[in-house]
Amino acid sequence: MKDIIEKRIELNAPISKVWKALTDYKQFGEWFCVNVEKPFTPGHIVRGQLTYPGYENYPWEVVVQKIEPEYLFSFTWHPYAIDIKRDYSKEKSTLVEFRLQKIEKGSLLVITESGFDKIPTERQLVAFRMNEDGWNEQIKNIERYVE
Repeated sequence: MKDIIEKRIELNAPISKVWKALTDYKQFGEWFCVNVEKPFTPGHIVRGQLTYPGYENYPWEVVVQKIEPEYLFSFTWHPYAIDIKRDYSKEKSTLVEFRLQKIEKGSLLVITESGFDKIPTERQLVAFRMNEDGWNEQIKNIERYVE
């Protein structure tokens, strides 16, 4: 099984605009389809509720890792953690990284999610598949949002 999901997209928007879409919690929530409760701060847990059709009101939780202005935003989370009866807190998290690079067209955004090999074996395949599909959708969402 692969351990890393990577998505790349060239966006016709300046890095400053893409950066705000990634790190301003209200803008992030608009394109990511989540109602985020508070600003992103490294080392802090940030919670919200999904607003994506079919997943409304499912909880969303990340631990912000790094915010390096206009270059790197990262957090950890429990991938495809949608069973509200299950306690995911004892499981390892995956690491999601958003990296930006200036290009002639505007911005190159690279999204990676790694660490699927550390989550429980019975969840690895479904979490990887669902997040692979999810990132395909999110890359289109941010493109529509910033362009």
